Amino acid sequence: MARLAGMSWAVFHLKFKEVTTISPIQFVKAMRLNSAAMMIAGGTVVSKAALKMGYASASQFSRAFKRMYGQSPRQWGEAHKIPPS
Repeated sequence: MARLAGMSWAVFHLKFKEVTTISPIQFVKAMRLNSAAMMIAGGTVVSKAALKMGYASASQFSRAFKRMYGQSPRQWGEAHKIPPS
């Protein structure tokens, strides 16, 4: 991202954090978890969503997910299930 913006990594990191209040790495992680959450709400199995989002293990994914959403992926999916159309 820094290269695409034409900035050094350090300057990009600083500017990004000024605008978003989170680091670029935290932003990417949040986007990955959000995408996985939408997959899970749509009926994708937690382990498949974790692998699609690049997590090495379902347990690593579950820990990160719970930190962000306050619930396990399975609990979140049950509470936010998208009904089939």
